[in-house]
Amino acid sequence: MTNLLNVTEIDEILVKSGVWQKNGHFQLTSGRHSDQYLQCAMLSQYPAYFEPIARHLAELFNDLQFDLVLSPALGGIVLGYEVARALGVRALFTERENGIMCLKRSQTFAPGSRILVTEDVLTTGKSVREVIEVATTLGGCVTAVGAIIDRSAGAVQFGVPTRAVRTLEVKSFEASECPMCRTAMPIVKPGSRPNATK
Repeated sequence: MTNLLNVTEIDEILVKSGVWQKNGHFQLTSGRHSDQYLQCAMLSQYPAYFEPIARHLAELFNDLQFDLVLSPALGGIVLGYEVARALGVRALFTERENGIMCLKRSQTFAPGSRILVTEDVLTTGKSVREVIEVATTLGGCVTAVGAIIDRSAGAVQFGVPTRAVRTLEVKSFEASECPMCRTAMPIVKPGSRPNATK
């Protein structure tokens, strides 16, 4: 029995939950402009939407075996937990201390543990690489990487199978080259950083 959703069902969940704003004029936290905006934190407000997305992601790895799921705080914690539950394994999370990603709160795993690293959105892959470094330094074997959305359109790779519920290519522009600015479309600054709207 498969838990895979079709693309229409995935897109419906992402739009209804507010994760994917498909049409507009947005200033990203980087300062670049885009006609689309993604905020996966919106999904965790709706367990009825989040659970099937997490099951779908877990199902994408049914050809692999894991001992645990490891995710970066804060955005990856709920996803890691739900994917681990679907896989029947443990869920751990990393967090930053003095700017350095690490494993805290008495969380440990045995050397050689097969690890699935999960993240809500893959953009540059920076957080995932930090999690992988933590895992390998502690003797873990990162076997795969999973995400809800890969907004790099598959460009970001980690040397292990990398799979996403939805792969998108979201274009962004420098303000001076933004087609929405040329039409004087009002701009929205949704951002997740506290100073993003200032």
